[in-house]
Amino acid sequence: MPNFELNDEYQALSNMVADFADHVVAPVSAKHDEEHSFPYEVVAQMGELGLFGLPFPEEFGGMGGDYFALSLALEQLGRVDQSVAITLEAGVSLGAMPIHRFGTQAQKEAWLPQLTSGSALAGFGLTEPDAGSDAGGTATKARLENGQWVIDGSKQFITNSGTSITKFVTVTAVTDTHERANGSIKKEISTIIVPNGTPGFTVEKAYNKVGWNASDTHPLTLAGARVPEENLLGERGRGYANFLSILDEGRIAIAALATGTAQGCVDEAVRYAKERSAFGHNIGHYQGISFKIARMQTRAHVARLAYYDAASRMLAGKPFKTEAAIAKMVASEAAMDNARDATQVFGGYGFINEFPVARHYRDSKILEIGEGTTEVQLMLIARDLGL
Repeated sequence: MPNFELNDEYQALSNMVADFADHVVAPVSAKHDEEHSFPYEVVAQMGELGLFGLPFPEEFGGMGGDYFALSLALEQLGRVDQSVAITLEAGVSLGAMPIHRFGTQAQKEAWLPQLTSGSALAGFGLTEPDAGSDAGGTATKARLENGQWVIDGSKQFITNSGTSITKFVTVTAVTDTHERANGSIKKEISTIIVPNGTPGFTVEKAYNKVGWNASDTHPLTLAGARVPEENLLGERGRGYANFLSILDEGRIAIAALATGTAQGCVDEAVRYAKERSAFGHNIGHYQGISFKIARMQTRAHVARLAYYDAASRMLAGKPFKTEAAIAKMVASEAAMDNARDATQVFGGYGFINEFPVARHYRDSKILEIGEGTTEVQLMLIARDLGL
């Protein structure tokens, strides 16, 4: 029979990150959310704990762990602060993982030690104004000229792209086109490392977002940006395919983050239901509240099982694309539903931003959009069924 209990090593990691989340992250979450400020001091401490290096080999400064270890850390961080959790998730799965998976030895040696230590961040520039879910519609172009890639285009919604410790953004770009037999055009999409500060590469003003206010997110402009030919990441023409494989893993990470959010909403609702009195009893006495919270706990539990299953398949080397899509959809919907219900339990206080449930309510919607919308997950699941 499958065993979903954590072994001692995983449990110790989860407990350590939970303690860090409660005593270091949570006390400053409201401040950074209100100020829309990036939590540099928290990120530095996460680096000291080795969280940015969890799934990477010790050769490059990593902790020698695996993707499930990262997921457990994201669950505990997502429980109290989604902005901090997504900074870690994007820093690892979108920033460092492409270098680890597809980089040359020189690229790994140049970038991974900084990224795994948390002293540096990197972004992944895929989404464009007219290419979101249909990322194959990339319009950014790159051409080789005198041993350099010359890149023109724009990207949007790029996480970790504009902090003072951001070192580069890996961008997808069309590096060639080919005409198919039916007359349609096939794009050759490659990925190229563009260091921050490159002339012609502009990190535009940060977005004013509904949530994730302490997460760094910018649009990017590339106007004749030039980088060396060796900044090509992975095989030329494999950029889109490589990204899709990274995204499959990232969906497990997002599912873990969302599970933490769903559980955090339960924890806050239980605490408040025991403290708040109405009509002579604490409000948890009434079935209207207790049953609502029971459903919230059920959602969190199912979400956790879903991402555990997807992660176990990935680590065993088995196909996991569909299971990752299921986990991402189930967990993100659980987070959104639990945030809504927790806000209702809190009543008027749930509408005050200083309370964690209010932040979760604003933050959780993006979980149903980022790294593949709910509709994309449904498409993947249906396709696996032969539909």
